[in-house]
Amino acid sequence: MTTRIIVIFNLKSGVSAEEYENWARTVDIPTVNKLNSVDNFEVLRSVSVLGSDARPPYDYVEVLDVQDMEALGADVSTQQMQKVSAEFQQWADNPVFIVTEKV
Repeated sequence: MTTRIIVIFNLKSGVSAEEYENWARTVDIPTVNKLNSVDNFEVLRSVSVLGSDARPPYDYVEVLDVQDMEALGADVSTQQMQKVSAEFQQWADNPVFIVTEKV
């Protein structure tokens, strides 16, 4: 069974959305999508709150579909993924990783 991980976060103060999104498209998304444990990974920009003029509480949402959580642990411990994770921490301000399952 696939596990879906949802990551919600804002960019750190002073970080350019354009630079972050370029990094996400060229480094983060292709690298994570190559992991054997991952079925699909995408990064979404929050644009509005439905039915409201309010600003969304988070700038970005990542959706990570994982086919094997144990294998993900091994995949993220590689030197390449450690580098990507460290770079992500430079962009994201206190990201929240939510592990979900279907009801």
